[in-house]
Amino acid sequence: MAEAADFQGTSPSPARRWLRRTGAVLAGAPLLAGLLQLPAAMPADAAGQTSAKAASGSSTVAIALDSLSPDAPVEGDTLTVSGTVTNNGKQAVTDAEVDLRLGPRLTTRSAIDTAAQRTGYQEGVDGSVVDDYVQEFSKLTPGVSERFSIAVPVDKLDLGPDGVYQFAVSLSGETSAQPWDQVLGIQRTFLPWQPGEADTRTKTTVLWPLVSTVHMTAETGSNEQQTPVFLNDDLAKEISPGGRLDQLLSLGKTLDVTWVIDPDLLASVDAMTRGYRVKNDDGTTTAGNRQAVAKKWLASLQEAVADKEVVALPFADPDLASIAHNGTSVTGSLSHLKEATDVVANTVETILHVEPTTDFAWPVDGAVDPSIVKVATSAGADKVIARSDSLEETGGLPYTPSAARPIGGGTTAVVADARLSTAFQGDLTKASASTLAVQKFLAQSLTLNLQTNNERSIVVAPQRMPTGRQAQAMAEAVTALQGGSWSESQELTATAAAEPDESATTEVPSSSAYPSSLRKQELPRSAFEQIASTQNKLDKFKVILSDQSRVVTPFGRAMNREMSTSWRGRADTAESFRTDVESYLKSLISQVTLIEKSETKLSGRSATIPVTVQNNLVQGVEHLVLRLTSTSPNRLQIGGAAYEEQPVTVSGGHSQTVKFTTSAKANGRATVIAQLYTQDGQAYGRQVTFDVKVTEITATVMLVIGGGVLLLVLAGFRMYTQRKRAAAREADGDGPDEAGEVEDGPQNPEDPEDRLNKESGTRPRAGDPEQPSDPTPDTPAENADPSGTGERVDR
Repeated sequence: MAEAADFQGTSPSPARRWLRRTGAVLAGAPLLAGLLQLPAAMPADAAGQTSAKAASGSSTVAIALDSLSPDAPVEGDTLTVSGTVTNNGKQAVTDAEVDLRLGPRLTTRSAIDTAAQRTGYQEGVDGSVVDDYVQEFSKLTPGVSERFSIAVPVDKLDLGPDGVYQFAVSLSGETSAQPWDQVLGIQRTFLPWQPGEADTRTKTTVLWPLVSTVHMTAETGSNEQQTPVFLNDDLAKEISPGGRLDQLLSLGKTLDVTWVIDPDLLASVDAMTRGYRVKNDDGTTTAGNRQAVAKKWLASLQEAVADKEVVALPFADPDLASIAHNGTSVTGSLSHLKEATDVVANTVETILHVEPTTDFAWPVDGAVDPSIVKVATSAGADKVIARSDSLEETGGLPYTPSAARPIGGGTTAVVADARLSTAFQGDLTKASASTLAVQKFLAQSLTLNLQTNNERSIVVAPQRMPTGRQAQAMAEAVTALQGGSWSESQELTATAAAEPDESATTEVPSSSAYPSSLRKQELPRSAFEQIASTQNKLDKFKVILSDQSRVVTPFGRAMNREMSTSWRGRADTAESFRTDVESYLKSLISQVTLIEKSETKLSGRSATIPVTVQNNLVQGVEHLVLRLTSTSPNRLQIGGAAYEEQPVTVSGGHSQTVKFTTSAKANGRATVIAQLYTQDGQAYGRQVTFDVKVTEITATVMLVIGGGVLLLVLAGFRMYTQRKRAAAREADGDGPDEAGEVEDGPQNPEDPEDRLNKESGTRPRAGDPEQPSDPTPDTPAENADPSGTGERVDR
């Protein structure tokens, strides 16, 4: 019964604890006497072993501090501490007791860092036990966890002046190998203590980022609405109930924060509300079905930001450091950054119905150098959100200065506090990790406020894409901060406009000081070269389109996404995205093409050659010129010269055949090249090359044919006159005599053709080939389909 009470109770009697500890001393008395009888050298060895055991024993039991409530107690509160203890040793722990320990008051921010990094129990450093508020366990089995919860009135802690106190939960007990009372585990945290109103409140700006990875591709449907195609359905998961972005929105709407939003996220969710398609692994697409979720999330966001400050990043959150270090030497990189900035206001206002602030730039982790600042301001920003571990203090100030710093050229660096901004990084999935992060954040904030009575403005700029658990911890800390008595909320624009500390550092660190870990994650120069190549292809393509916006807008935004900060740490995925964008553009360009032609025969001095342009786009193309060039103008001329050009306009889904007049100058084979050009003389698409076989009829052959035709005419005329005279004689009764004789004259007049055959010594026979006088067959009608072998052309 007593064991059960010890197991569950949190307030054992002082008499019982005295008896237990006295028993431990008495039990150790024989051992002590034995040690006193050993040679003089032995006590030192034994002491060393005992010390080593004590050092290792302080981590035998792991303590998880899952909850400390309230986060920042005041007078009259009851502090409740709960969590678990786990025996990580190989032996059972007996007579275990969970204690609360109040340590010293920590007066500097570095002292907080040191205390947080310490491991193991240190006598005299980790404070004294808070008497009468413990929880006992008769036995802790190896590998088994037990929960504890201890509630203590704050008044019983005997807290002193305002400030931050080291606070710990420890477990004492003994094992069979070490049968004496010792600390076997400890977990430190911090207790902010500001019971009354602070003399001066720190004005704190908390940035609340709504940023995601790239989700939309450059592909769109051929319908009027241009249904967008998404890389996957991950965005739907993020904005669904319980998703990362849904948690950020739900938590942020209850806080007084400055929203920092990527317009690409808004555009992507907005596109989902009107219908979208999701790309499959095999290249096909499937209709998305989360329109209702997208509408609900956007409506909730519109409500959350209605009366709050909204800072809009450039579209797709471009990686300013990558552009500065690897992109400025590539033509067009800064132009893309400018475009990403120009579309921001219209995107945010249209979707959220609020006017955003667009003059802030936010490099990755607030790391800056002169080139990054130059790039950031080139797109129109005059305020750069830096961080204090990049723009470090070198003036020896005894306190943390205000965030705003003039850094020259009319640019203001808004320096976020590194300790507060990085407080919620790492794995916070366990409640104990989240609790420790919250308490350390509050401790740093209170200590910062107590540094001086000067009024200061501080910025908290967390990681761009916090997880759901990180967001929950951030929200808990910000709620406690805004409910405390040492801080008050302030918008980012007000912080940037605040009076700077005269002694604060304003010199931007050199490029060599930029963290190598961040530089390794940057987009390489080849990425910007690929973006420039895609832009060059788009420039040539768009000039022929009747509705450029259907192509320019989706590809322009896709190239903005190719420069996104979200690609850091995902180099292969980033390269794949760039390649897919460029490949898709190439496929569209190839939809306007020339139909292949085979060898063409030209019989005669002149003829027309048809060339067909096929447009498989859904929109019409114009401002194109088709040029047909003869590589042998001495043999074949096009339009009376070496080449001829004709304008081309083709409706969507149709083809147009263009006819060129040719003239033959000599027999033989001539190579002809058909090529489309834009009106500014840029070649468009691939050229089509084909041969023209010229079989021109010579003048001598024409004379022979003409002479033969004349003889035939004369012969026919003579036959006609002879028959006419014979008919006239018969009519006059002057026929043949009785003997059958006829009048003088030729008997059986010879046919003119027979005469020609006699003169040449031949007679026509069945199966003889046609003579040059035979009529020439008609040229086949023009065909817009790809020509076949031996194609003849129109005369």
